[in-house]
Amino acid sequence: MILNRIAPLSLAKVFALLYGSIGLLIGALFSLLAMLGAFAAAANSDENAAFGLLFGVGAIVILPVFYGVLGGISGLIIAFIYNLVARVAGGVEVELTPKATA
Repeated sequence: MILNRIAPLSLAKVFALLYGSIGLLIGALFSLLAMLGAFAAAANSDENAAFGLLFGVGAIVILPVFYGVLGGISGLIIAFIYNLVARVAGGVEVELTPKATA
């Protein structure tokens, strides 16, 4: 089988969800680290402890949206470029195995 064309919007949806999920994981990590830093700063009576806490909560919201939007845009661009290149090169040969039925 040869993959001759990728539907750009289909790939954009998959990339948006994939990158959004990655953004959620990275946002959770940033949030955890920022909150740990905020608690450490609060223990030392630092006035900037609230900023770290706010940054941590913001990361959980902003990063998934940011990654999702960029993933969707990159999916559109990649599918468009692949379709152009596949016309010249003939596409990618794919070997598939049928799923066994139980």
